[in-house]
Amino acid sequence: MIELQQLCRSFQIGDQCVHALDHIDLKIESGAYLSVMGPSGSGKSTLLNMLGLLDTPSSGEYLLNQTATSPLSEEPRATLRREHIGFVFQSYHLIPRLTARENIELPLILAGMPPKQRRPLLDKVMTRLALSDRAAHAPKQLSGGQRQRVAIGRAIVMKPQLLLADEPTGNLDSTSGREVIELLEELNDEGITLLVVTHDQNIGERARRELKMIDGRIASDSAGNAVATRTDV
Repeated sequence: MIELQQLCRSFQIGDQCVHALDHIDLKIESGAYLSVMGPSGSGKSTLLNMLGLLDTPSSGEYLLNQTATSPLSEEPRATLRREHIGFVFQSYHLIPRLTARENIELPLILAGMPPKQRRPLLDKVMTRLALSDRAAHAPKQLSGGQRQRVAIGRAIVMKPQLLLADEPTGNLDSTSGREVIELLEELNDEGITLLVVTHDQNIGERARRELKMIDGRIASDSAGNAVATRTDV
């Protein structure tokens, strides 16, 4: 599904060139479950942005479903993001003036889907995430765990192949964090490729495959068995 070939991303800060990603080679099969760990500044978020087509490499190549993404202009990149990739962020990034249901519905609207087609998809996601009784609530009326479930609903309503989660439990208590991780793992079990960036070793060890990054490089890549034993958060 994903192949990175000698991928580099550099930034010029004053007279210094910072190599956020330094010749990354990586293959991720469809349905995989990966965690990405490492200290701050190791390149985790840059890698996530690259995989999510939110940034372009300085050199090297990113193939998504055998499509070379680097030569693409922004419009086809946006189409790939919309149709194949979902995002879950630490800070939720919900629109305050929209209800929980409207936040989840937004990608369908942007995709031009008619209301009659949107309704059953929304009902299914709201039920799946136990949000039906919170559908009309604004984000400020929801708990942290509920807000993150809304964010997950928005990320999966278009049925993406790839789900990218950046510190998805970072703003949650341990109980809500466990619920969110278990929900993401259920989605992975159903076939979504899941990549989680985290500082939490316990969460990182739940993944079937662990990547550890240092100074823009993959320092270790532990490919686990097809089925891994998951520990509690």
